[in-house]
Amino acid sequence: MQIGFNLPTTGPLIEPDSLGQIVTEGEVLGFGYVTISDHIMVPRNLQSKYPYSGTGEFPAGASAAWLEQLTTTAYVAALTKKIRFVLSVLVVPHRPAVLTAKVLSTIDYLSKGRLTVGIGVGWCREEFEAIGAAPFDDRGAVTDEWMAACRELWSAETPKFDGKYVGFDDVVFAPKPVQQPIPIWVGGESAPALRRTVRYAHGWYPVGTNAQHPMNTASTFRHGLDRFHGFCERGGRDPKEITLAYRVLTGPGVRPRGSIEGEVELFTGGDSDWVGDIRRLQDFGVTSVDVRLFGYGEAQTLQGTIDTMHRFRDGVLSKFA
Repeated sequence: MQIGFNLPTTGPLIEPDSLGQIVTEGEVLGFGYVTISDHIMVPRNLQSKYPYSGTGEFPAGASAAWLEQLTTTAYVAALTKKIRFVLSVLVVPHRPAVLTAKVLSTIDYLSKGRLTVGIGVGWCREEFEAIGAAPFDDRGAVTDEWMAACRELWSAETPKFDGKYVGFDDVVFAPKPVQQPIPIWVGGESAPALRRTVRYAHGWYPVGTNAQHPMNTASTFRHGLDRFHGFCERGGRDPKEITLAYRVLTGPGVRPRGSIEGEVELFTGGDSDWVGDIRRLQDFGVTSVDVRLFGYGEAQTLQGTIDTMHRFRDGVLSKFA
């Protein structure tokens, strides 16, 4: 089991020294990977609903400062030597396809092959419009085509692509990524996300708290997994080829042990509860779980976050060493 943690990209801990201390401490403590989130510019007035909170409210708020995801990943890659980086997730239509391919390839090359590209289509229409991204309603088709263009540039000696949204020919694209291929994890629980996973991804990366497709009890997780296997069967893909990862948006001790319709709610309670929950997911075939260890309680400060990371190492991470 690989266990990761979410790096702050918004809030009071994004100052360079704090960010560097958090990621280097995570590497020393033995975390397998660090996740980096993606927002560029969130408008003040949002009508779009955030899919992973019960109210639809965006937890970070619309007026928060945000670090840009890919430059942040490059920054922390230079500070570390072995920890992996998972984009959690890259909103693919936010950036031009060829530039994205180049930045990701460069990060993988300079980090000596430590990048995993988690991808999503995005949920915030207002952000798409504010940054001049591809049309929000076309985001699924744009994502698939742009990722196809990335894979062509990363692998072909003479890349060529002729699509609806992007095209190139007679170009040199070097250096190539160290990893052939860079792992792609698809975030999301919807039918399009599952089809996207089956079509070309190396991993499926759901969050358990999507009200439309909950996966936050053993039975709802099993239902989601059965649904995923159905998409694999229809798409002609062996599910054993696809990594199962799981993203948790909180940490131990934040919420008391809860239940949903008489069944234990995963990732509530304390350390021992979380160890049991990770083992439950492990029994289902999950091989990667990441958690958030900042932004609540004493973990709103740098020292509090470091202390929380150490407690998580002692109470949870060490049980999977």
